[in-house]
Amino acid sequence: MRSVLFDVDGVLVHGYTAQMERRRRWDEHLLADLGIDPSAFRDLFIKQVFEKEVLTGRKAFLSALEETLPQLGFHGSPFIVASYWLNRDSHLNMQLLEVVRHLRRTGRIRLYVATNQEHMRAFHLWNRHGFENLFDDMFHAARLGALKPERAFFERVANKLGPQDEPPVFFDDSEAVVEAANAFGWEGVLYHNLADCTEHPWISRELSQ
Repeated sequence: MRSVLFDVDGVLVHGYTAQMERRRRWDEHLLADLGIDPSAFRDLFIKQVFEKEVLTGRKAFLSALEETLPQLGFHGSPFIVASYWLNRDSHLNMQLLEVVRHLRRTGRIRLYVATNQEHMRAFHLWNRHGFENLFDDMFHAARLGALKPERAFFERVANKLGPQDEPPVFFDDSEAVVEAANAFGWEGVLYHNLADCTEHPWISRELSQ
C-alpha cells in the first residue's frame, strides 16, 4: 500500500502559492473590511511572528494576533481576524479533492496532507472542510516543529508514516520543497494543475482500475 501526500496552499486549496500566476489573496479587502492594512499586517505579523514562531508551534495563533493587532490599529477580538482569515483562505480545489476521493475508494492507497500550517487552520481544514473524511492524517509544521523544505520536516513525517514498501509520492507547488522531497528519497511532484496528479503514471494507473 503506497502513501500519497498533498500540500495545502497551491494544491488542495487555491490560495497562497509559490506560483505567482495562480496566487489568490485572502487579505485583498482586509483594509476595507477590518481597517487593517494588508501590507503592514504581512510585514509586522506574518513575516515577523507568524512564519518564525506560529507556524512552528512555538506560539499560539490567537495569542500572537492579540499581541500584534493593537500595533496595527485593531483593538477588537483576535477571533474576528482569525475567523476572517480562515474563512477567506479556504477555496478548496474541488477537482483535486474528487480525485483524492476516488483514490481513497480503491482501498490501496494511504492518503495524507503534509503542509506548513499552524494548529488552528490545520484543525479548521480537517474538521470543517472535511479533510477528515478523505485523508488518514495531516502532518503540519506546528505539530512537527519543523517547516518544509527542512530535512527535519521529512524525517518527522517519515517517522510517523513508518516503513514504506515504495517511496511516498508528494505533490507540492514549491520547487524547493519538491527538490527536498526527492533528496530525501520520496517522489516529489511539482503541482501546477490537476493533470500533474491525474496524469502521473502511477496515479493514472490506480485511477483506471
